Amino acid sequence: MTKEKEKEKEKEDMDGQTTKPETKGLLVVYTGNGKGKTTAALGMTVRAVGYDWNICVVQFIKGSWKYGELDGITRLAPNVELHVMGEGFVGIIDDTKSFAEHRAAAKRAYDLALEKMQSGKYRLVILDELNVAVNLKLISPEELEELVAQKPEPLHLVITGRNALPWLIERADLVTEMTEIKHPFQKGILAQQGVDF
Repeated sequence: MTKEKEKEKEKEDMDGQTTKPETKGLLVVYTGNGKGKTTAALGMTVRAVGYDWNICVVQFIKGSWKYGELDGITRLAPNVELHVMGEGFVGIIDDTKSFAEHRAAAKRAYDLALEKMQSGKYRLVILDELNVAVNLKLISPEELEELVAQKPEPLHLVITGRNALPWLIERADLVTEMTEIKHPFQKGILAQQGVDF
């Protein structure tokens, strides 16, 4: 191969035109006090459906309210399945459940997440608001660590929610922190359908 051909091939590889896609499963964390963590994870879902992947989303906290993603994700079937496992917000807004009820729901979500991760059926598993469940002590840090340790190598695992533990941030391959700069609520604008829920 001539030097010109080698340089041309190297440039193609750098441009990603002939490079084989990476197959290592990533651990991705979306955290921070700003909006957009679940939205980012669902954006990954849409992208992955474009490649005909199977995706499983397990929601740890959401449950008592109606969210647009509940109906939106059904339009991505059969590639995407959504499991809303939480009993809703814990200790705020309209919560009437006991901590024990919330803890039991989180445990069911945890067990389902492990089952789905290890099933071999999915390329991408999203554990929505799992960091919040840990922060609220519905799931222990040790349980989270055990779950992460059991991630199969080819699986992409996404964990969302504010207050991600420092060791999880350290262990993750990709971490994005959503930082709130402005929020409509500061102007008295309430949550908007299709934007916030």
